[in-house]
Amino acid sequence: MHLARFPRIFLAHLPTPLERLDRLTKELGGPEIWIKRDDCTGLSTGGNKTRKLEFLMAEAEAMGADMVMTQGATQSNHARQTAAFASKLGMKCHVLLEDRTGYQDHNYNDNGNVLLDHLHGATTEKFPGGHDMPGEMEKAAEAARKNGNVVYVIPGGGSNATGALGYANCAMELLNQVNERGLVVDHLVHATGSSGTQAGLVVGLKALNANIPLLGFGTRAPQEKQEQMVYDLAVKTAEKIGCPGVVARQDVRADTNYVGEGYGLPREDTIEAIRMFAELEGILLDPVYSGKGAAGLIDYCRKGKFKKGERVVFLHTGGAAGLFAYDTVLARDTTQMAAE
Repeated sequence: MHLARFPRIFLAHLPTPLERLDRLTKELGGPEIWIKRDDCTGLSTGGNKTRKLEFLMAEAEAMGADMVMTQGATQSNHARQTAAFASKLGMKCHVLLEDRTGYQDHNYNDNGNVLLDHLHGATTEKFPGGHDMPGEMEKAAEAARKNGNVVYVIPGGGSNATGALGYANCAMELLNQVNERGLVVDHLVHATGSSGTQAGLVVGLKALNANIPLLGFGTRAPQEKQEQMVYDLAVKTAEKIGCPGVVARQDVRADTNYVGEGYGLPREDTIEAIRMFAELEGILLDPVYSGKGAAGLIDYCRKGKFKKGERVVFLHTGGAAGLFAYDTVLARDTTQMAAE
């Protein structure tokens, strides 16, 4: 994979650390657990979207855009990182936010990522759940173009073939790190949502013949839909980087049993995972993505699906800024702890 052929703006703090989680490994008593710290990519508390935006924003700059536009849920990590990247490049940023949880409290709607969106100078508009958000974004983009802006539209999550290049590159980075340390990796796991992270990773791993099984723990869609979205994008990404056919349908695996009642609605195992990573390793997860991915990881360890003697790498996709929007959920959990 010769990714230098594609425009890229080098702003992410790379390579991100690869660390062994000694206390979590001991607590679970199963496989050796490592973490790939993509919460440390830089730009407004970091996260996985920065890797995608290095390629997306370079494409925007190449076409002469003075405004970027994207969409996501109210507490979108992608929106926050897009706003930060745009501010760094001196571009306008407009974000369409969809209510996917029904939460009405002030902190959820105005704190956390939303606060940071505005601090970075982005403008936002909100929509009720169930809207055709890509369609709404095209309408908003067309209105901005009529006002004289050159608009570059970024899909939700930055998940298209251009954005997925960031995670094809991450696969190379991770493989180099484990090779340099002499680490054999048996499983690579992460939270999967809009599909760009998983699609890029599976393309990169397969193109490099890494022989590392990849599993995404879903955060929104049912399994069949999630896997199909990832596969479809992986096919496009593989074609873009010049290795068509490198990914087979069976290479794309997602477990959506940890979604709970829906997107952005944490279950008890999500909160437990957040607590465990914070208390045992000093690492902050989020209730929407990384917390649900970690819940899956922990459950797999407890059930023996990841076995003693194996080595598992958890890719941390970031999102800690969203914790401040979930204070009521976390406060209930703290109250319960005090009563125990």
